[in-house]
Amino acid sequence: MNIQTVSIQNHDMAWAISALVLTPANFDESKTYPTMISVHPFGSCKEQTSSSVYGKALAEAGYVVIAFDASYQGQSGGTPRFIENPSQRVEDISHVIDFAVTLPYVDNERIGSIGVCGGGAYVFNSALTEKRVKAVVGITPVNLGRLFREAFTEFNPLGALEAMAAQRTAEALGGDLQVNELLPPSIEFARDNGLTERDVFEATDYYKTPRGQSEGGATRMLFSHAQKTLTWDAFAFAETLMTQPMMAVIGQKVGAFGAYRDGKEIYGKSFASKDRQLVELEDWSHYDLYDKPEPVALAMQQILPFLTKHL
Repeated sequence: MNIQTVSIQNHDMAWAISALVLTPANFDESKTYPTMISVHPFGSCKEQTSSSVYGKALAEAGYVVIAFDASYQGQSGGTPRFIENPSQRVEDISHVIDFAVTLPYVDNERIGSIGVCGGGAYVFNSALTEKRVKAVVGITPVNLGRLFREAFTEFNPLGALEAMAAQRTAEALGGDLQVNELLPPSIEFARDNGLTERDVFEATDYYKTPRGQSEGGATRMLFSHAQKTLTWDAFAFAETLMTQPMMAVIGQKVGAFGAYRDGKEIYGKSFASKDRQLVELEDWSHYDLYDKPEPVALAMQQILPFLTKHL
């Protein structure tokens, strides 16, 4: 496997997207390859699970993989920083495909997408309108709009919107930006303060330890610019627009972020899909599927035949 860092700048973009292009061993630029666009989780970056785990596995299986940092995050451009804008995240996927189709070794008729956590829901949403995507896989997908309306606002979305409005006005008048840290600073802090709900604790174990910690994986969010997230639904119109083959992979150990529920929902709504598949992995959780060898291997055992069939 070979890895190249590239900067993607399309004519309709005000900033560049930073990406990693992973190519198989014995790569021959004169040939064409099926290509996967790999999308990182909310609060993550391209160096984490989207490239180092699933991107690596796909490249080793013969795919070209493009894993990129979301706008406003990681090494990609866009200011202010740490904005999580679902519509922009989905548009980023199309911008990366715009880049992919210019590469002589990418087979434009064999482009798929794969995403983890929030990235899993983003690739499903993208596929509703981005028909250059011929097959789509969501790993433990989380519908961020649903999560924000519920747990992330403590089931008080109107209160959160009022607070965001006040904060945005304060910042427009010269006040400091409010950048919220989304996780406990360490697993010790989480344990000592009773923050042991499965997803919160396991996210801390991934993002705040050498296991998954990366400079670009900030786990921070600009509070004042999160309003639009509360009206976004990753799976809206999936009943009619999800026509491509789709696969959702979920773990049966349920956590508060709701991937088990969301994976079942997008599978249930995708009855217009040419081939819909739901993979449930017993005894594994949301964050196990980020990088733990056994559940990742179990997922790939289902993903690779699915992609071979459709790409």
